[in-house]
Amino acid sequence: MSNVLATWGGGVVSSDIEPHPLAYTADFLKCPAHDGADAIITNPPYELATEFVQRALGSVPNHGMVAMLLRTDFDHAKTRAHLFANHRAFAKKVVLTKRIKWFEDSSGSPSFNHAWFIWDWQHSGAPTLAYGPDHSIQRNIGEAS
Repeated sequence: MSNVLATWGGGVVSSDIEPHPLAYTADFLKCPAHDGADAIITNPPYELATEFVQRALGSVPNHGMVAMLLRTDFDHAKTRAHLFANHRAFAKKVVLTKRIKWFEDSSGSPSFNHAWFIWDWQHSGAPTLAYGPDHSIQRNIGEAS
């Protein structure tokens, strides 16, 4: 994901809690390095998703954008309602119409539906709902990588 975003321009900083050759090793929930970022885009571990969203929103207050790839029903929980109903920055949910196959050599069928949840401090009005992937965007991403 980082490589594709970098080809579209702008600075991209990648991090992972596990050592990775294309990212610096850091715990997103504890590291101050992303404070002041213009955008935070990630697919957090599901069991820490709420904490990731809250941390990301606190890192881009009043100016940036947060996009999180989460299970489609992430917005259903009463304990997370404050991230949606009462949060003016919540802008869009993009429901993926194809299930994600996380590993190419996997023989099983994907079991979860996912969506991109997008918070944008520059957004005004009600949040929108969209469905993807949009094949024109997919083609552009493929051309960029």
